[in-house]
Amino acid sequence: MSQQNVDALKRGLDAYNRRELDAVLEELDADVEWHPALAVLLGGERTVFRGHQGVRESIQEEDEALAMYQVEISEIRDLGTSVLAIGRARVRGKGSGVETDSAFCVLADSKGTTGKDTRTIRLRTYLDLNEGLEAAGLRE
Repeated sequence: MSQQNVDALKRGLDAYNRRELDAVLEELDADVEWHPALAVLLGGERTVFRGHQGVRESIQEEDEALAMYQVEISEIRDLGTSVLAIGRARVRGKGSGVETDSAFCVLADSKGTTGKDTRTIRLRTYLDLNEGLEAAGLRE
């Protein structure tokens, strides 16, 4: 188990909610795979963004579509080289002003449990608790 991985995920989520992109990227490996659930929430399909530039593009798309995107985490499970965070995502569309509140899970996989290896190499988000748990190899 690695408290370093848990702390890295918390820092990344806090920076994400503040929209401090550089601070988010500090917690991510340069070759990160970013699997955001937002496209699904907006009625599209899952998309994979790669590397820091891909993360920038994903967050830019979110900011273009949404006036608000906040993640609130209620539980974090340390799974060794992975961390599962469970909570809620609240969004409000820019054009429509419609607010949505959804279950939210983020599964962050790191290269290791010490030093720079705690940077996230793959980050997957889910709008369904069961999907997130299953991806982490867990069941409720």
